[in-house]
Amino acid sequence: MSNHELLAQLMAQAATQGADLATLRGMAEEIGELAAERALARLGLDDPAAARDMDELRQLMRAWRDARKSAWRAAVGWIARVLGTVTLAGLAVRFGIEELPK
Repeated sequence: MSNHELLAQLMAQAATQGADLATLRGMAEEIGELAAERALARLGLDDPAAARDMDELRQLMRAWRDARKSAWRAAVGWIARVLGTVTLAGLAVRFGIEELPK
């Protein structure tokens, strides 16, 4: 029995017998599953390979985040090195270190 048929049966049961708690819970569960199936179908994720595709996308996103974090760390490191070099050169000029070798 498909989700559509089961939902139709639960709705008919609720209409004829009244809606007890078990019937309402069953309807809510079936409606949720049907909505999830529709959403996955609209996204193109309703085939057997979808789980593998999602795993690959997660790995790709994790790799992208790691690469971005590494790039920022490298950039900050280079900026710190340049600032340190400029500071040391400024101190050398300020204190006359260039005259020492003479």
